[in-house]
Amino acid sequence: MSDSEIPQPDRVEGAPHPRETEQLFGQARAERDFLDAYNYGRLHHGWLLTGPKGLGKATLAWRIARFLLATPEDTGDGLFGAPPPPESLDIAPDHPVARRMAALSEPGLFLLRRAWDDKAKRLKTQLTVDEVRKLKGFFTLSSAEGGRRVVIVDCMDELNVSAANAILKLLEEPPARTTLLMVAHQPSRLLPTIRSRCRELRLAPLSPEDMKSALDQAGAQVGPQDAQALAALSAGSVGAAMRLLNHDGLRLYADLVALLDTLPRLDRPRAIALGESTAGKANEPRLDLTLTLMDIALGRLARAGVTGQPPMPEAAPGEAAMLARLSPDAARGRAWAQVAQQAGDRARHARAVNVDPAALVLDLILQLHKVS
Repeated sequence: MSDSEIPQPDRVEGAPHPRETEQLFGQARAERDFLDAYNYGRLHHGWLLTGPKGLGKATLAWRIARFLLATPEDTGDGLFGAPPPPESLDIAPDHPVARRMAALSEPGLFLLRRAWDDKAKRLKTQLTVDEVRKLKGFFTLSSAEGGRRVVIVDCMDELNVSAANAILKLLEEPPARTTLLMVAHQPSRLLPTIRSRCRELRLAPLSPEDMKSALDQAGAQVGPQDAQALAALSAGSVGAAMRLLNHDGLRLYADLVALLDTLPRLDRPRAIALGESTAGKANEPRLDLTLTLMDIALGRLARAGVTGQPPMPEAAPGEAAMLARLSPDAARGRAWAQVAQQAGDRARHARAVNVDPAALVLDLILQLHKVS
């Protein structure tokens, strides 16, 4: 398999790679926090870019890396003094650094991510210490070039124990003029000693407007109503929204809402058909998405009861009326929350022991039928 055919672990199916993404939507605060640190001379050597998957953490890492490597280090000793501080992370696409980074040929940048396993013919499941050790050669070669050096780690959640310890040592004794940009979806699971040696940039969920702009940029043309539904179901994550689009998630959620709307008189033929649509190895992505959307629907049912009003905007036609009917008060909301936890436990156990997907989905729906 050629290098161009090897899948990239840090790319969402159907979307441009983060290094190819021109604009970052909805994260102006995180960008401003970094720029303030840079402009006031507080550039930390280790940055954790945190938040749920798909908010743009990797895109921000590439934007920061381009900015650092393309922005001259001014000493203020020139004839006319120091230039004004930069107000944006934007770097022109035709800048030499931007072109080299797009081609993964920038000598001042090292991308640390999961490697391809030639024997197994698939990506490794963890980011191993062997990959981290390659940084030694990078620092040796790049030291002769001078200038800044940037390391992007995408992502920290995939480090095995040895690799995490190697990153910790790097943070404890950082090479000169080096910035580490580390993507972390669940920073609470990282070593406390790693977190304590980094500054955090936390990214926020995208609004429906920013979601539409981000999806348009990724080539997924959606209308305002679908953008609102995607923002609701994806919790503001562009990556999750792209996965919903790739597997017809909006229609699947609408089918699930219509099925729940038949409770307490469950439409069994429809329930059986939903379960059978997840059967077989080819339908594993649909099974995963079905279980995810069932969990989302239960969460929205619980929230409707506890707060006294359905979550808005609607993520499917008739959803608000269904939520209000099945979860009219706080007691029902708490009951649905308990069902959500039990259903999640049952699903994880069933997946671990390879229960038939159709039987699993039908069993979960029947559990909802009992509660309704």
